[in-house]
Amino acid sequence: MILTLSRCCGHGLVLGIALLVAAGCSRSPSPPPADPLAMGWPAIEQAARGQTLRFVMWTGDPAINRYIGDFIKPRLKAGYDLDLAVVPGQADIPNQVLAEIEAGSKVSSMDLVWINGETFHKLRQMKALFGPFTSKLPNNPYVDWANPIIARDFQQPVEGFEAPWGTTQLLLIADSARVPDPPHTPDALTRWIHAHPGRFTFDSTFTGLSFLKSLMYAYADSPEVLAGPFDDAVYQGLKTQVFDWVRRVRGDLWRGGQTFPKDVAQLHQLFANGEVDFTMSFNDGEVDNKVAIGLFPDTARAYPLTTGMLANTHYLGIIGHSSQKAAAMVVINALISPEAQFEKLKPEVWGDGTVLDVARLPEPWSSRFAQIPGRKRAPPRSALREVARQEPSPELMIRLDQAFRDEIIRR
Repeated sequence: MILTLSRCCGHGLVLGIALLVAAGCSRSPSPPPADPLAMGWPAIEQAARGQTLRFVMWTGDPAINRYIGDFIKPRLKAGYDLDLAVVPGQADIPNQVLAEIEAGSKVSSMDLVWINGETFHKLRQMKALFGPFTSKLPNNPYVDWANPIIARDFQQPVEGFEAPWGTTQLLLIADSARVPDPPHTPDALTRWIHAHPGRFTFDSTFTGLSFLKSLMYAYADSPEVLAGPFDDAVYQGLKTQVFDWVRRVRGDLWRGGQTFPKDVAQLHQLFANGEVDFTMSFNDGEVDNKVAIGLFPDTARAYPLTTGMLANTHYLGIIGHSSQKAAAMVVINALISPEAQFEKLKPEVWGDGTVLDVARLPEPWSSRFAQIPGRKRAPPRSALREVARQEPSPELMIRLDQAFRDEIIRR
């Protein structure tokens, strides 16, 4: 069952289990309330029963798909008779929402969306997200809102319009059998690339661009330079330095730098096939998972550059003209429950970082989180925090994406 944390009779937070529909009792689904923010939590739960919720998410990782399909879906069905319908197409959420708004659609084809950063920025500009709703969630008091990487999404205050789901950090992944002494700074990486032509590359989408943003931190005078609202002068200066680096190493990249992997999945496959000696991941626990399923060699090891690597949080939002806002709130509360967060933290399941402040959890959960098996092929998260860097503003990502295509790919 999906565990919830609810307040009861003024005696503080108590651990409970989502109510089952009484045996032998059948109810027709209740229409969702017009404004769940005006409802108490029991009424929100009741409105969610028997509904079908459309969840738009990235479906490119089999481990994540199994977690949703095998762990989350059955518990939602048992606890609420709620069907979670996974819909691929995460990258197209803003365009689809805009098309619905322009067409005057009263009800969205999407309910719950997996978002962060650029997508959150675009949806907020369109006023297309429902909220603020996070304070209504019984599990919200356990979220680590004191962590700025959780409280701010690409420098944007969350303000209750999305709920954190997991934390991640960008890491390089090398095959230690082929790279026994991997480079830990941009200068060392440059020397390695020149000495091993064709054995390094990065993808041309989110993960590769995040790698370039991490290099911006290496060239910045201090991490604070990239904090706060978008600064064009800062961006232009750092972009020039990073693109100069790309041009210096380009001829020694995979395929002579004439093409880049279309996404990180293709980069992973090149690494698995032995065509390159490095890949990278914005899931610092992914290396153990990929070894467990046989995609990566047992000798794969993940590590950060000592100059800093991006860390961020991914979130769950509710489309403003969704007809299933109550059901979406119930699902989000379930996904940030100790039970669900604990399961996805396991390296063999997903390895995704928790958004909960484990020290505030009641027993047995605080002990269970403390005893979870450690990662075998990546540094502990406590060590990674020392080199974690916050995401810059979403406008920087938007500008960098376009500039990379104009100034690098098309040249």
